[in-house]
Amino acid sequence: MALIEASALTKRFGPVLAVDRLSLRVEPGRVVAFLGPNGAGKTTTLRMMLGLVKPDAGSATINGVRYQDLAEPAHVIGAMLEAESFHPGRTARNHLRLRALAIRADAGRIDHVLEVVGLTAAADRRVGGFSLGMRQRLGLATALLGDPDALILDEPANGLDPEGVRWLRELVRGMAARGAAVLISSHILAEVAQTADDVVILDHGRLVRAAPMADLTATSALEDVFLQLTTGTSPAGGTTEVSR
Repeated sequence: MALIEASALTKRFGPVLAVDRLSLRVEPGRVVAFLGPNGAGKTTTLRMMLGLVKPDAGSATINGVRYQDLAEPAHVIGAMLEAESFHPGRTARNHLRLRALAIRADAGRIDHVLEVVGLTAAADRRVGGFSLGMRQRLGLATALLGDPDALILDEPANGLDPEGVRWLRELVRGMAARGAAVLISSHILAEVAQTADDVVILDHGRLVRAAPMADLTATSALEDVFLQLTTGTSPAGGTTEVSR
């Protein structure tokens, strides 16, 4: 059974159909890249999966259950959404301590996740002085605190330097190797091409392609495939018709 699944998920905001009958699955041990242009409906989809936005139709489940029906959701799925905010006056350690209390996580995991994300030396610094990359690492630490079986990550590489991007890739692949299901939204196509097992491409709220990464990039770079599917632009710079 898929750990993360959407079935005919639909959401409209007034006249705008943000997500149109989207279905996708993330199996244990797989990393799925969730791609699309700005405004394609990716973040809305992720928020519906996490119970933050109510779908108009369809369903989203985590391990077969709606997020809001999970008894201890943070122990099943860890999430990091884009533009996640932290109290600037708290230290990284205090932020995680409060989060651990809220989700009933083992306090011993605080030091563990700080080490995993490379923030041990900055654990007692106030978050207000963190760079964007450090905030991204703290967001990942927060997502990992409950020792979840699945991860939903929205633009996790934002603000990371090249070393940080490689570290993130190794972290995500390591989670998948241990059986976790990972759904990752990103605009850094060259990086997800090295990280993901499968690709789901969304455009104007609709699924335009879902395939294993190896199949999708067998004859063309991921960037070329992405642009062809979402803009109709061919690798040579011309245009081509794309069926949807």
